[in-house]
Amino acid sequence: MSKVSIDGLADAVAKELANYNQDVADGVKKEVRQVAQEMVQELKQTSPKDSGQYAAGWREKTEFESAEDIRERVYNAKKPQLTHLLEHGHAKQNGGRVNGKPHIGPAEQEAEKKLTNGIKVVVRG
Repeated sequence: MSKVSIDGLADAVAKELANYNQDVADGVKKEVRQVAQEMVQELKQTSPKDSGQYAAGWREKTEFESAEDIRERVYNAKKPQLTHLLEHGHAKQNGGRVNGKPHIGPAEQEAEKKLTNGIKVVVRG
């Protein structure tokens, strides 16, 4: 640590806070990317498999990124129209219902827990 005069104290503190802020932002962005990739892998494993195309269609994509913010999207690229039907069930053509097979909701909740814990580690670190 270098010596700082009283006159330069405010500038030195502001500089250190800016460095800390950027380190936290970079760590959080890295954590968001990692959790999104893990969610994709979990969805590929837990999704219903008939032909296998639906389960193999999970992707993640960076929707927006700035110096301090990032937004990742997890989506099904091959069969997006099936996500709601498979998650919540649907009516059959000749009557009756097909029960849903929850796979997105549990993966989302798990990702939320991982992200929350990961961000706590980054902020403390």
